[in-house]
Amino acid sequence: MSDDKPTTPPEEAPAADEKTPEQATPPESEVKQQKLPLTDDEKAAKIAEAKARAAEKAAAAEDAEPKDPWEEKPVPPTHEDASDDADAMALGGEMPGIVLAADRFAGEVTLSVPAERIVEVCRFLKHDCDYKFLVDLTAVDWPEREEGRFDVIYWMHRHDDSKRLRLHTIVADEVPISSVTEVWKTANWMEREVYDLFGIVFDDHPGLERILTWEGFNGHPLRKDFPVEGIDTGAAIYPDVYPPGGGPQIEEAEEEEGGAA
Repeated sequence: MSDDKPTTPPEEAPAADEKTPEQATPPESEVKQQKLPLTDDEKAAKIAEAKARAAEKAAAAEDAEPKDPWEEKPVPPTHEDASDDADAMALGGEMPGIVLAADRFAGEVTLSVPAERIVEVCRFLKHDCDYKFLVDLTAVDWPEREEGRFDVIYWMHRHDDSKRLRLHTIVADEVPISSVTEVWKTANWMEREVYDLFGIVFDDHPGLERILTWEGFNGHPLRKDFPVEGIDTGAAIYPDVYPPGGGPQIEEAEEEEGGAA
């Protein structure tokens, strides 16, 4: 008995010039690429269509409202005198000499007023000029400035025409400024934040206390002389070692270093 197993004869490979049914029909993408060139009439129609679209865009651009100068030709805005602003004139007419400076920058107006009259100014702008919404209240620290260390900024919004107006006043270090919480209740937390981060005191505030750091925290973090690296806040973790105030005072730390030497 033979161990040879029956074998199946090999299939004949198709000749090189013969194509399978799949190869006989070119892919659809190739069919698209093999389109006939456009006729003269078709070219003319496409050109006319493109010109019509361009004419529509040009007409729409002509009908559009004119843009502000800084939008039409983007250039860095410059400071301009804003004494002709309607709100500046209204405020100056009601309280002669109250507007110390009026500046317009990028379409927005900032009025500088005396700190001691901030409440009556804010009350007039809310009730007579309709600035019902106080957007923000913040400060800027200028430690070396002689006329006063802090700028206090009030940013207001009028809903009728979406106009925004800034009030700017200068406050010296350790000199309080009156609270405007009687004008806008939302000033409550804003003034607490400025007190916490800058140390500016607001007289007649209903509850002036820190809002971001804890009571007794040593320093005001947004003052320019506050250490960039922060301070030792060990008092929060080791109250039996460090006094309340956020860690050793700078003078105490220097004395300890001198004694160790």
